[in-house]
Amino acid sequence: QGQLVESGGGLVQPGGSLRLSCAASGFTSSTYSMNWVRQAPGKGLEWVSRINSGGSVTYYSDSVKGRFTISRDNAKNTLYLQMNSLKPEDTAVYYCFSNAYWGQGTQVTVSS
Repeated sequence: QGQLVESGGGLVQPGGSLRLSCAASGFTSSTYSMNWVRQAPGKGLEWVSRINSGGSVTYYSDSVKGRFTISRDNAKNTLYLQMNSLKPEDTAVYYCFSNAYWGQGTQVTVSS
């Protein structure tokens, strides 16, 4: 049974940075693209970023392009999201998903 576990969320001031991690287990994550999505309070899911299986191709939503960087370490079965220049509107629960699996989410709060 596959599993994804996110970590790294927290409270940060506007303009600050956080790095999220997503550890995969129970399936061959290195053969799948992986994604980050988020859900802000009272809103639906918003896709944030995707990376291909080899880590060479990345995609971003317009709302995070230039501020967030997705990466992966297939030797560690781990996905990352480096978030810089954070804004209050980035406040959300961040989820990773890959293949048919979703993580439990990690809360990111951007507030002064």
